This record gives sequence, C-alpha cells and structure tokens, in this order.
Amino acid sequence: MLDCAVMKSESQKILVAMSGGVDSSVAAALLLEQGYSVVGVFMKNWSGCDWETDKRDAQRVAANLGIDLHVYDFEKEYRARVYEYMIAEYTAGRTPNPDVMCNREVKFDLLLHVADELKCEKMATGHYARVEEVDGRFSLLKGVDTKKDQSYFLCRLGQKELSRALFPVGELIKPEVRKIAADHRLTTAEKKDSQGLCFVGTVDMATFLKERIQPKKGNIVTTSGKVIGTHEGVAYYTIGQRHGLGVGGGEPWYVVDRSIDSNELVVGHEDDPALVAGELQAMDVHWVTGKAPELPMSCTAKIRYRQDDQVCNIQETENGLQVVFEAPQRAIAPGQFVVFYQNDVLIGSAVICYSVSV
Repeated sequence: MLDCAVMKSESQKILVAMSGGVDSSVAAALLLEQGYSVVGVFMKNWSGCDWETDKRDAQRVAANLGIDLHVYDFEKEYRARVYEYMIAEYTAGRTPNPDVMCNREVKFDLLLHVADELKCEKMATGHYARVEEVDGRFSLLKGVDTKKDQSYFLCRLGQKELSRALFPVGELIKPEVRKIAADHRLTTAEKKDSQGLCFVGTVDMATFLKERIQPKKGNIVTTSGKVIGTHEGVAYYTIGQRHGLGVGGGEPWYVVDRSIDSNELVVGHEDDPALVAGELQAMDVHWVTGKAPELPMSCTAKIRYRQDDQVCNIQETENGLQVVFEAPQRAIAPGQFVVFYQNDVLIGSAVICYSVSV
C-alpha cells in the first residue's frame, strides 16, 4: 500500500532519491507500479565513503526498473551545511544531529532544486514516514513500522517540503519492503542497512573528533567536585557517555556535564541524580504547520532517536520553549533535537539548550 499522499497521475513525474539501498529502490518500484513517470537521482556527498559501490547498486536497480539515474556531486554543499555544522557543535560542547541537518539542508533543499531542473512535481525518498494532506495543509506522520520509523530525522521539514514529499515505504514494515525488492529481483533486496555517518568511517566518534578538533586537556571531576582524572578535550564526549573516559576503579562513571568555559568533564555514577532531569529548555523552535499551536499544551516528545514517546507539557518562554516531562529523563544532551508528537503526527521540534535536574 502506498503513502496516502501518493495519488495516481499518469503524467506526474517523480524524482526518487536513490541511495543504493533497498528502501529507496522499493520506493521507485512502487511508484512505477502506480503508473508514475520516475527518474532516479544519486547523490555523492562524501568522497571518503564507499559511494561508488552505492552508486553501482543504484545504477543496477535503475537499469532493472528501466528508469534514468542522474548522479549529482553535493560534496561541497554537504561539507558546508552538514559536516561543518557537526564540527562546530561538538567544538561548542554540544551534541549535534547531522542526519536531521542532512535531510533539511541537502535532501529537501538541494534535491528539490534538482527536481525543478528535471521538471519533477514531487520527490520521493525511502524514509519510513508518512505525509497526509487535509484542506491544503500537510502533516508529517510516523512510519507504520514502529521499529524503523524515521520521522524524527525529518523534524525540520515544513509545508514547502512536505507539499512535494512522498514516502512510498511509509505504510510498510521492513520485511514487506525486502519481499517487494526480492519479487522485483532488485539487487539491493538483501543489502544491509547503512549504519552511522559515512564520513566518520569505522573509527569511533572520539577518535574522529580528535583528528579535527584541537585537544585541550582538563580535569575530570565528580559531581561532588573531586578530581579523579584528566581528559584530552570536553568536545570529545557527550552526555550519558560511559566508555572511553579512562577512569577506572569501582562502579562505572558516566558523563553528566561538560563545561567549555572551565574545561571540566563532570562525571557521576549510574544512579547520580545529576544524570536525570525533569525538564529542559529549547530554542530554534520549528512547527511543521508554520504556526505555533496554542500553548501551553500537553503532547509527547522524543529527546533522541529510537526513544519511546514521553508525555510532557510545553510552554513558550522568552527564548524558546520549556518542556516539562511527566517522567524524569536520563542523559538529556544539549544540541540534540527534542521532537514533539500528537499521537502519530509530528508537530514540531526545537534544539535542546540545557536541562534542569530533578
């Protein structure tokens, strides 16, 4: 079953962002079955990645389906809009989400311009999400497959983007997607899903950052103020991190806070109250409809991908939003996105500034 925003039109031309993975491959196949004119586009975003293998996979699928595949080099733009954002956020002591920025800045900006060049009315991706239109307004919904739902990563999209977006696999669960790929004899049917950021490669994030952010040694201190070790730079750590601290003895330590000003990494044990917060402050608020709902309001929220929905109350502040949770939240990381839902509908998002401990 196709996304409910997909309405059959023999003359409608659709651009499909083809990554060389199974989800975008099936998205193209489903649209063809519906009678659309489909054109594929493969984006090269980073030279260091195994992009040539992905391109070949996309080319094989396109050939199998009998559609054209265009290749665009967005490495310069990706570096400026996604990579540099990530490095700047880590340098400032925050935890970024480059996947969210890639969707907003590359896939649903640059690629929509490509759609215009190719005279495509809409653009489809392999995201597990859905779009619904009611009276000319577009809503972003979670994908039917709760284990694969990717609406969180689309949280910065608005009416302009959603009015042209199609998510053909959003009504399906992953096993169904793989079966469709196998039925169409697509070479990507059994291809593993991509994991992590391609430009990071196989090294851990701390090692990656150490090669790009100047080391600055400082103290590791407990929440009671005791110095128990040293670190090479607070930018290399994130809130809630356990491994890689280099502090031994007894119970494991977790990162509770990191201060750029004092250059201190604050740690606590798993049951440390400082790891838990009942509310957060957020800025850079974005509402999918383009208009703020009536606040205060009760809804649910996620402070990270793959988190269960958390009941909360949100209200406007001078600089953004105050989000108060019904249940205390663990390891809230400044820089991450807090994403708001009403049932399955994603209504908005904001960037986390800081949290308030219980």
